[in-house]
Amino acid sequence: MAGAPEAMKVRCVLDAQAGLAEGPHWWVEKSVLIWVDIEASRVGFFDPVTGRNRFLVVPSHIGAVVPMSDGELLAATAQGFVRLHPDSGVVSSLQDPEDDQPGNRFNDGKCDPWGRFWAGTMAYDFAAGAGSLWRVNPDFSCIRQRHGLTIPNGLAWSQDRGTLYFIDSPTRQVLAFPLTSSGDFSGEPIPCITIPEDWDAVPDGMCIDAEGMLWIALFGGGAVTRWDPASGLLLERLALPCRQVTSCCFGGPNLDQLFVTTARQEMDAAAIKAEPLAGGLFQADVGVKGLTADCFQLAA
Repeated sequence: MAGAPEAMKVRCVLDAQAGLAEGPHWWVEKSVLIWVDIEASRVGFFDPVTGRNRFLVVPSHIGAVVPMSDGELLAATAQGFVRLHPDSGVVSSLQDPEDDQPGNRFNDGKCDPWGRFWAGTMAYDFAAGAGSLWRVNPDFSCIRQRHGLTIPNGLAWSQDRGTLYFIDSPTRQVLAFPLTSSGDFSGEPIPCITIPEDWDAVPDGMCIDAEGMLWIALFGGGAVTRWDPASGLLLERLALPCRQVTSCCFGGPNLDQLFVTTARQEMDAAAIKAEPLAGGLFQADVGVKGLTADCFQLAA
């Protein structure tokens, strides 16, 4: 990777002042960045060329949103999975696999290379083990993939489709799940990256670059970090001017820009004065390209 960490320049491209900005996704067909402000129940559409952002407000807290093959959006919310029209904002309910658990909401989510949507749930009170990881298939059927999770977050798939990398934040680990040729789990996961306890930060959102390295947002750590999942070694550190760094993705016409979401959750006036850009959207040239984000493939 070209350049030392200090050569990476990060800038705030949208002073959104979001409480909990999350889930950035580069929508290739529209050349816009989709992101969510979870507890404000809104989806943002940011155009880095014009610097303009528009919001769609949805009926419930929204953890993640991805484009579908028909041009609409699939979202994971506190009321389950919904369809969202990106222009009109019309919401259509699909399925709530945890309608018997009103204390839970969906958190992070992402599509796999087979065009299926994965999203995790967590308890509003952060109860340990209350969450699950779900997969939505092309016909909108839902299958629980993992249970006993606390704060399911980052997801990324290796380019050879043989591994799913996954974060349950309180564990401070990235797990590597072996996959079959059809994208199902083929065995138990192994930890491949561990965030040191003395960093006083937890891994949050994550993406993978074209070299197979993982970029992990550190909530409480004021940085996005680049790791080699094969060796578990830290390679680079991109510092942000705010501690609550939530997620990241590659975007731009050449997929060579790293977009980073941040939060200002439970920050008082003094903390916000010290970190005035907290809750903003950032962009950085990190000297490496990402991969095209997968979208949800509807059943034929």
